[in-house]
Amino acid sequence: MNNEKITKGRWGDILKMVVFLDIGFFFIYWFLLKLEPEQKRDIWQAFLDANYLWVVAAMACCLLSHYVRALRWRLLYKPIGYQPSRGNTFGSVVVAYLANLAFPRAGEVMRCATMRTSENIPLERSLGTVVTERLIDMLAFVIIVLIGMLAMFGQAKDWLYNMLSQKYDTLPNMWVIGGVVVAIAALTFAAYKLLWHRLLHIGIFKKIDNLIRGMVDGVKSILHLGGRNTLLFIVYSIIIYFLYILGGLIIFQAFEATCGLGMGAAFVVYLFGSVGMTFSQGGIGVYPVLVQLALDIYGVPMEVGAACGWILWGSQQAVVIVIGAAYLIYFSLRKRRNIATINE
Repeated sequence: MNNEKITKGRWGDILKMVVFLDIGFFFIYWFLLKLEPEQKRDIWQAFLDANYLWVVAAMACCLLSHYVRALRWRLLYKPIGYQPSRGNTFGSVVVAYLANLAFPRAGEVMRCATMRTSENIPLERSLGTVVTERLIDMLAFVIIVLIGMLAMFGQAKDWLYNMLSQKYDTLPNMWVIGGVVVAIAALTFAAYKLLWHRLLHIGIFKKIDNLIRGMVDGVKSILHLGGRNTLLFIVYSIIIYFLYILGGLIIFQAFEATCGLGMGAAFVVYLFGSVGMTFSQGGIGVYPVLVQLALDIYGVPMEVGAACGWILWGSQQAVVIVIGAAYLIYFSLRKRRNIATINE
């Protein structure tokens, strides 16, 4: 029975990988299909004209964000009695990103397995810390999206409003839209209080309830780290997302058409790109298109926006592939050495 579940799980992972890759390749095909020959030449020229010293700086920023993530994850081991080395924790993080490029969510298991190999930490103990971190990340992203929606009340808001105006003759003003959003939120909260306990027997609502409870438990576990460690966890989280946004700002400097854009534009690009990461395997195809769409808000030519999106995506994946592969080899050699020692 367990073997059947494992087999089904593997086939499910393979199916997810194929679907997400297909979505990514479709977006690449769709993007290239609508381009004129001169537009393709202009995009290629934008690649050639980019200042790749800034790209290297963005890659360093990406690498630093992974290291800070490792430091943050390392804090979660203290309450359960482990203190893994920074190097092995960092290696597990980049190997996890590498694994996620191959199979959706395979990284969570992979980084727990590498911690078992390198630090002799039981798999189930590591899984608990990973679940907590994932839940915290989901909560943090929701907060960032809400902040992003507020940030959209500027140039990005005007772009969105004008784009909708092209399809609809009349649109309510932003105050009316804001009021409707608040009303929907209030009605949703009221329905939750009145009806939620009756809906819990339905599978989808049960999963949502478990997710919310998991987030709450995750926040509680962070608060129980201890004053200094809780503060460190929050600071590390802020630094991680700041570095994500900063990476986009650095890439802007590589192009003449984007070097004048500021942190607000980088924030919007991060939001659009994050959505792209959820729709295809590793964001392939979708991420660059959405970055180009985000840059269109700020009047960046399509050719430069497309090149910027691909370079921003490619630089992140290059870091993961190179450093992740190096650590994967290191962990594999270490595992062989451990097996050889046991056999002796």
